[in-house]
Amino acid sequence: MLCLAQFMLIVDVTVINVALPSIGADLHLGRSALTWAVTAYTLCFGGLMLLGGRLADAYGARRILTAGLVLFTAASLAGGLADGPGVLLAARSAQGVGAALVSPAALAALTRAFDGPERTRALGVWAMLGGIGFAAGAMLGGLLTAGPGWHWVFFVNLPVGVGVLAALPALLPSPTPSAAGRIDLPGALLVTAATGALILGLVNAGDDGWSSAGVLLPVLGSALLYALFAAVERRTAAPLMDVRLLGRRPVAAGSLLMLVATALLLGLVFLGSLYLQDVRRLSALATGALVLPMAAGTAVAAHLTGRLLAHLGVRAVAAAGLLLAAGGSVLLAFTDGPGWTVAGLTLAGFGVVPVLVCATTTALGFVPHREAGVASGVVNTFHEVGGAIGIAVVSTVAAPGITAHSPEGFRAAHLVLAGVALLTAALAPVLVPPGRAERPAGMHAH
Repeated sequence: MLCLAQFMLIVDVTVINVALPSIGADLHLGRSALTWAVTAYTLCFGGLMLLGGRLADAYGARRILTAGLVLFTAASLAGGLADGPGVLLAARSAQGVGAALVSPAALAALTRAFDGPERTRALGVWAMLGGIGFAAGAMLGGLLTAGPGWHWVFFVNLPVGVGVLAALPALLPSPTPSAAGRIDLPGALLVTAATGALILGLVNAGDDGWSSAGVLLPVLGSALLYALFAAVERRTAAPLMDVRLLGRRPVAAGSLLMLVATALLLGLVFLGSLYLQDVRRLSALATGALVLPMAAGTAVAAHLTGRLLAHLGVRAVAAAGLLLAAGGSVLLAFTDGPGWTVAGLTLAGFGVVPVLVCATTTALGFVPHREAGVASGVVNTFHEVGGAIGIAVVSTVAAPGITAHSPEGFRAAHLVLAGVALLTAALAPVLVPPGRAERPAGMHAH
């Protein structure tokens, strides 16, 4: 049941993408609002995830898991009933806050419930369902949007949330009182606000131009908030994130790879969903079905990456994956038609997954065991934040195409993704430490 809760959270990262055109038509949403409908969730999820983990440690996994599930389920109900952009975006934000409480608390409960080989198997199921949930979200979004309607991409969470809540008393023991350490709420709010301001500036650029006050002021504010966050984290007794770790080569390299890979993956799904429906005029169901080959490609890539890492090392695998992602993005930029779109998405997805694995392998496999937990928290944050930033960037670059329902803006956005992938591929051999990690890391799935 804990893995089912995680599956629900990951599905909600992508399930809304295929429903975006229908949501926009019903609620009269423009490009900016549609972008925020996706990024509000990942922003709050990533920005508050470390805080959720600290709360679970301080107050007990069962308490925080219950609170998170109640919030997530209630927000899903509100999202399905939304009749305007305000309610929709508030619901997506609340879903993200709930997810930030549920995910680390459920993982903590899972690791405490099992020992030895059983724990390894349980964590394997956790990671597998996370990967399947990401891929299944697009197909589920297509089925629900084409069937009962887009409202059900939210309502589908209700039976899952209620079911897990009902099962919690039997699954987890009653929480025992513990000495609650200091909770770094200012740090969590600062990093979330900083990233939110950055995304606001990026999204505004699509409508106002890069030199407008609506872009420059939020971006400047974001830089100041990030600087303030770093200062707070250095001075607090119990920091949310040890920012000094970002000065370590393995963690910095792993965080960059995670940021870029997640931005590429979510950016590709966002663009593909809108292109197939708004430009090619395919149905939501057909769009969801056409994303399935990409899901299959990512599954195959995840299976092969462990073997490739053992033979080639992180540097080579990361660079090769990024080159494949760039190739898929170029294919999407210079070809037209659903068939080529599927081919480009599949090739790019096949390349991105090894980069995700390399990110966790680099950040965790080259640092001392005693720092692995803190390093994992840093990389987790970059995972969600990278997705939000990636969607904001491609939405802005593709703004003319999204507005006019033409392929031109989409072409430019795919070329931007290709350029980012190529640049990171060139940097990977320099940034990633030489040699092999001390232990392998599985595919990142929160």
